[in-house]
Amino acid sequence: MSTLDSLIRVHRWQIDEHRRRLADLDALQEQLRQEQRRLDEEDLREQQVAAASLEASLTFDAYAQALLERRRRLSQSLAEVAQAIALGREALASAFEEMKRYEITAANRTRQQQLREARRQQQAMDALGVEAFRRRGAANE
Repeated sequence: MSTLDSLIRVHRWQIDEHRRRLADLDALQEQLRQEQRRLDEEDLREQQVAAASLEASLTFDAYAQALLERRRRLSQSLAEVAQAIALGREALASAFEEMKRYEITAANRTRQQQLREARRQQQAMDALGVEAFRRRGAANE
């Protein structure tokens, strides 16, 4: 195995790692979005309870402030995950470009080697043809 093949294998592994990280980040982003939806549903339920009960309406203000803080932290986490996803996609694209360069170089080397081999074989066939022609000429004399 050539060094170039080893580099290609390493870069494929790196690309797989980038893809796994992105999948994990996407899953985390989806969990955070589900948590946002859950908070929205919880807020609606609490508003309904506060509207129906005087006792619940007295404590709703504290609940609403805590809910706003939880939403702020959740939004901040979502922004951080979105930024990490963007960086991860850039890293994946960069790793993919680099691997493609190595693959193209390996393909070019293989093609050049095949051309050299074909040329060598053609020269051997030409030499055999010339020798056969010379022998026929010598036999006819």
